[in-house]
Amino acid sequence: MTKTMELNGLKIQDILAPYNPWWQTGEVKTEVFKRPIFHRIYQDLFDLKQIISITGPRRVGKTTILKQIIQSLIQEKKSVPQQIVYFSFDDPLLSAAQVRERFFEQLIEWADKNRGEKAVYFFLDEIQRFEKWELYLKKFYDLGFPGRFVISGSASSPIFRKSRESLLGRIKDNHLLPFSFKEFVYFHKPDDSELLQCVNSLDEFGQKMQFTLSVNWHNLLATCKPVQIFERINNDLKSLLDQYVIEGGFPETWEIKDFAQKQQYLFDNQIQKVIFEDLVIATEFRKPEKIKSFYLSLIEQPGQEISIEKTSQKIGVSRQMLEKYLPLLEMTDLVKTIPRFSRRPLKFRRGSVKCYLVDLALRNAILKLNVSALSDPNLMGSYAENLVFNALSNFRGAIELSFYKDARREIDFIVSLGGKKFLPVEVKYRGSPDEIKGLEYFLTEYKQQPGIVVTKDILKVRDPQILFVPLEIFLLFF
Repeated sequence: MTKTMELNGLKIQDILAPYNPWWQTGEVKTEVFKRPIFHRIYQDLFDLKQIISITGPRRVGKTTILKQIIQSLIQEKKSVPQQIVYFSFDDPLLSAAQVRERFFEQLIEWADKNRGEKAVYFFLDEIQRFEKWELYLKKFYDLGFPGRFVISGSASSPIFRKSRESLLGRIKDNHLLPFSFKEFVYFHKPDDSELLQCVNSLDEFGQKMQFTLSVNWHNLLATCKPVQIFERINNDLKSLLDQYVIEGGFPETWEIKDFAQKQQYLFDNQIQKVIFEDLVIATEFRKPEKIKSFYLSLIEQPGQEISIEKTSQKIGVSRQMLEKYLPLLEMTDLVKTIPRFSRRPLKFRRGSVKCYLVDLALRNAILKLNVSALSDPNLMGSYAENLVFNALSNFRGAIELSFYKDARREIDFIVSLGGKKFLPVEVKYRGSPDEIKGLEYFLTEYKQQPGIVVTKDILKVRDPQILFVPLEIFLLFF
């Protein structure tokens, strides 16, 4: 690309050049480890016509995936480096109105004049910072501009989510969350072939489990053999789980050696900035400390059943306002909720919900909890339930995730799979794992099988097709 074009006295290629060093070197420096979602996004780039979007919380690795895609385009697809344009919209140059107003149009015009016969790949990072970005993308998409757009944005901005709605049918979103436990293991044990072979086997079992719930689990266990785990591997998995519970799934924090600094980083970047910047900008809240108080009340005990009325009285905010706050907090990925079970999934239901954290390290950072938390059986029971929620959120084919409760019984999770098929999952990380009368009742009452009990140590199958599985193994199914 040799032709020049100026923007407020600045040559646009001079603005872009620092972001695109591969124009000169032909190489892209980025992280080696690729998350599983990378492969799906990369394949979509060639299989789909749509704009590709990557959303997720702050500091979770969205930019890394963009750079990895660029690297693969150059190394594997032999794309011309000069036809790949990356730009981050948090560049301070865009703070000038005269630059911001003309930037997008000039960017496309410049690329079009310099692209030759080839299409241009645009990787546009933090695009939610650019006002009316969706209108520009819609325009050039509908005009059939010969280029592919891959964008990223923070899901902590509700206004960004609303903007994407105008691109329905033109955009495919990929939601990136903190590392799962399985990804955590892959990342920290890349050279332990024996352990990774076990993890891959458990992953294979999990995939079959999600698609073949109607088969005999005794036979499935015999075929996949997830129980053949050597003592050394089992100990390593338990140790990694303890580490994951405390450190969480935000990869940038793993490089911070000082534990207090690690927690302060999480608090500043995930709690303070999301509530006091993203939500304030998006919703024009005048008293963000109120929504912060609400959030802090929700994290007191993961998995607790939330009474909006009692919480309203406790923190001094009206019920009506809290009912507005809760979906906004969910949009930020700070918390997630599930409703009480109904025979008709997706039916609108008012009333109680349960609340879980997208990553336990956020709670640890707020409450200044360290490894000593691992010795608290009550806390670990709550944390185990939260981890199971996060895993079940990835259950393929699930229509809804809910909890069951009647006058005498409770079940932690019901996975609704359509066709009047439900999978009950009970977490028994503390106490007797055989006390599962609620789960047994549900299987009989709704004529369902199988059921799952997540335990601390027990792995077995008990009729009628109830799988008892340790937490660290269960998490590797998803």
